[in-house]
Amino acid sequence: MNFKRKIYFLSILLLILIALFLVVGLNNKNWQYALSRRIPKIIAIVLTGSSIAFSSMIFQTITNNNILTPSVLGLDSLYIFFQTFIVFVFGSSNLAKIGSHFNFILSVGFMVIFSIILFKILFKKEGTDIFFLLLLGLVCGTFFQSLSSFMQALIDPSEFMIVQDKMFASFNNINTNILWISLGGILLAIIYTFKNLNALDVLSLGRDNAINLGVDYDKTVKKMLIVISILVSISTALVGPITFLGLLVVNITREFFKTYKHRYLIIGSMLISSIALVGGQLFAERVANFSIPISVIINFIGGTYFIYLLLKESKI
Repeated sequence: MNFKRKIYFLSILLLILIALFLVVGLNNKNWQYALSRRIPKIIAIVLTGSSIAFSSMIFQTITNNNILTPSVLGLDSLYIFFQTFIVFVFGSSNLAKIGSHFNFILSVGFMVIFSIILFKILFKKEGTDIFFLLLLGLVCGTFFQSLSSFMQALIDPSEFMIVQDKMFASFNNINTNILWISLGGILLAIIYTFKNLNALDVLSLGRDNAINLGVDYDKTVKKMLIVISILVSISTALVGPITFLGLLVVNITREFFKTYKHRYLIIGSMLISSIALVGGQLFAERVANFSIPISVIINFIGGTYFIYLLLKESKI
């Protein structure tokens, strides 16, 4: 099976799952109401899966490491800190007043500014390694998480519930108000990234080889990290942080396609991620009757797979 056939196969499988998600349980009495709820939900699930897979694929390419995800940069912790800070300082009523769109734009802008500051620190000196950025991201992520926990302990319990909704991934409480702005952000990221596919293919060979082959390594990494920060903020704003989904689907994609060409890897990872989320949500709603959250299943499987990858790498 060649690459295009694999993409067609994944696309058909995704469309079948989407159709099942939309039509199962419909009847003459509830179809209008059910579809009005399910259509925005399925769009949000596909956008979330696509943005997580997209950002994780690019991130693993520029770090040249298959066990890392963008969460190590601390962007998830920064998003939670930003939302907690607004509630702590201004109150949940003001958080509601600014609206979902403005809150989303502020969050994205804040995360991009933070990313740019990290990049400036990283590329300030010649020869600074990309793993210094990862170490700095881990330190900042722990710092933001600690600040968030401190503020959450001080705020009113009723306002803490508002923050708690944003702390954990939930596909039953998706922020559908930012669907179209999220779709626009992902489309822009796809268009921009696909102009740099050849550079990404070369970056997968490592920093030294990429520079020897004529790629402006620092400039390309800066651009891609800003794209990653936007995609992470989109997925986090829609459903909340999901730690292991990107790790899981990107490695499955690499095993399934067995190629270095990112034109297939990126599309394939987006399809596999969407299939996992749509299929998982369908199972959680129709089979498990909401007794098992899909985020728990993803983190359990992803965490187990992460341990497997660590053990596998240690044997090489």
